[in-house]
Amino acid sequence: MAQASVKDVARLAGVSVATVSRVLNDNATVSESNRARVLAAVERLGYRRNAVARSLRTDATGTIGLVIGDILNPFFTELARAVEDEARIAGYAVVIGNADERPDRQDDYVRTLLERRVDGLLLCPTAELTPLVRDTVESGTPVVFLDRTLHGLDVPTVRADGADAIDELVGHLLGLGRERLAFVSGPAILSTGRERTDAFACALARRGLPVRPEYLEEGDFQAASGRAALARLLDLPEPPDAVVAGDNLMALGALDEIHARGLSIPGDVALASYDDVPWFLHLDPPLTAIAQPVQELGRRAVRALAERVAGREVETVTLRARLVVRGSCGEPREAPRSGKPAGPRSGRHDEGSVPA
Repeated sequence: MAQASVKDVARLAGVSVATVSRVLNDNATVSESNRARVLAAVERLGYRRNAVARSLRTDATGTIGLVIGDILNPFFTELARAVEDEARIAGYAVVIGNADERPDRQDDYVRTLLERRVDGLLLCPTAELTPLVRDTVESGTPVVFLDRTLHGLDVPTVRADGADAIDELVGHLLGLGRERLAFVSGPAILSTGRERTDAFACALARRGLPVRPEYLEEGDFQAASGRAALARLLDLPEPPDAVVAGDNLMALGALDEIHARGLSIPGDVALASYDDVPWFLHLDPPLTAIAQPVQELGRRAVRALAERVAGREVETVTLRARLVVRGSCGEPREAPRSGKPAGPRSGRHDEGSVPA
C-alpha cells in the first residue's frame, strides 16, 4: 500500500497543503478546528513525515538553499548573485548547489541542503521530476521554483515570460528584410526550452508565415550545441539569413561557427540571443538580445521564499523580458521622410550601433 502524502492529509482534512504544513510544524497561526482536522487525518491515514524533510523545520537556521541549473551559464551566475544580495538584506545566508543540468546531481544537493536544515529551498529544477523533489514539496518544506516549472507540482514559481519580446524580435528581423528565420532552442524537456520555441512559432504564425522544420534546431543550452546547430543550418541548400539562439551560451557557439566559416554578421547572417550578457555590447557588431530581469527575479524569489518560510501562501510571479536592439541583425531601413517625428517604440530598448 502506498504511503500517504501530505496532499492526502490535506484532502481528507479539507484544508490546504500549507495548512497541513503549519500544523506539522506546530505553527500557532492555525485555528484549533483546522488543527484538529489535520491531526485526525494524520492519524487515520497513518501519515509519517519524511525524516529528512522533518529535520528541516525543527528550528530556524537563517540559511536558504539555492540549486541552479549551470553555474557556468552567465544567466545563472547573475541570478545567484541577485539571490544572495536580497537574502543578505532579509537576514539569510545562501548555500548554493550547481546541478549541472543533471537530475541526480540536483537531488544530491537537495538532500544535502535538507540535512543541513536550511529554512527553505529555491530550486531551478532540471527537466525530470524526481521522487525526492516531489517528496520535498509534498512534505511541506518551503520551496519556490525559479526560472523553470515542473509539470505535476503545484509550487509557486518566479519566472520571466519572453513571448512578447520574441514576437517583437521576429517583427524586427522581418522589418530588416530577413526572410529565412531559424531558431536554436533549448531542450524540449525543459519548460524554458519549450516556451521559447512555442513563442517563436507563434510569432511567425501571427504574421501568416510557416515554421520551416529545417530551421528549427534543438540544443542543450551549451555552447557546443549552439555551434553544432549553426553548422547544420549553414550547410542547408538554402541556409537561414537570421538565427535566434535560445540562450547566451548557444549564441556564443553560433558566433564561433559563423566566424570559423569566415562569414560576416549581419552581412551574411543575422544573429540574436535570448538572454543578454554585458559582453554582448562589446562584440563587433554588438549582439541584439532578449534581456531577462535577472536582478528582479532574484529579489522576488527570495521574498516569495521568505513568505513560505513564514507559513504564508504565495502566488506565482511572472515578469517580462525585453528586446534590446543592437547591430547584429542589420541596420534599420530608412523610413520615407514625412516631416513627422517617429513615435516611440513600445517595449523595446535600443543600444549599441542601431540608431534609436
